Amino acid sequence: MFMYINPKMVKFPVKSDKKMKKYMVIGDPVGHSRSPGMQNAAFERAGLGRPYGIRHVVPDELPEFFEYARKNLAGVNLTVPHKQQAVLLADELTCRAERCGSVNTLLISDGRILGDSTDGIGLEEALKYCFDEELTGKRIVFCGAGGAARATAVHLAGCGCREISFINRTLNKAQELADLCRKYYPDLISCCTVPGDEKSVAELLERADFLVQATSVGLKPDDPPALAEKFFHPGMNLRIFDTIYHPTGLQKIAGKFNIPCANGKEMLIRQGAASFELWTGIKPDLEAMRAGFEEEITGRC
Repeated sequence: MFMYINPKMVKFPVKSDKKMKKYMVIGDPVGHSRSPGMQNAAFERAGLGRPYGIRHVVPDELPEFFEYARKNLAGVNLTVPHKQQAVLLADELTCRAERCGSVNTLLISDGRILGDSTDGIGLEEALKYCFDEELTGKRIVFCGAGGAARATAVHLAGCGCREISFINRTLNKAQELADLCRKYYPDLISCCTVPGDEKSVAELLERADFLVQATSVGLKPDDPPALAEKFFHPGMNLRIFDTIYHPTGLQKIAGKFNIPCANGKEMLIRQGAASFELWTGIKPDLEAMRAGFEEEITGRC
């Protein structure tokens, strides 16, 4: 049985034994992650050394990893494909993790594991920072209804958005996520369509304030745009946020039509900053994290 708690009420004791204060990111794959660079930059700026590592963990190994984490770690970030399985393995969940059914952050104390989700906070703060706008009353369209959308859509629904809609290859999956958002926010407007329904897609994008590209399309250099160029034109009242943080076909379309666009860098930094604060009780230096993010990119090259 899980205990659902508010993350703002969590106060883990700060241990004096530095050997217990180890952190890492896990995923499958995980070698591309920018988290070690930016998190270690934040830890170093706070005078806490560089305690953040990286480990490749496949899904079958996740239960064993949780047992390792109980004894050896103070915090963990999880990336694909572990965010849903972690919901079942954590001892406790925060309210926001329970609502979205996704965990990207573990807080560990005295062998107990608390699962939290900071992805929604990361996207909310990234949209505000990148486009200098509040979300109250806005219309948001997600391209995709998978893990990234699930981890963030419910949170954005609670930010006062007027409408959150989904364009997804599988209509049933989009409708399931829309129903989840309306479960907690009954007044929310939500529409669902598939990329092949060109009229519906065009109508959603024409009235949207933000398009959030939340699929994996664009991770490979030769991937096509997540949505076809014909859906876009100059003068749209649209801002595009692509959760992928390197150039993609969709980002190129935005540049061609002069549509304001941002990549996923700031979202990664902001969700990581929220994790850091949960672990340490310290607000991290965002500029240090941004610099650490860039250093990590350089290191990968």
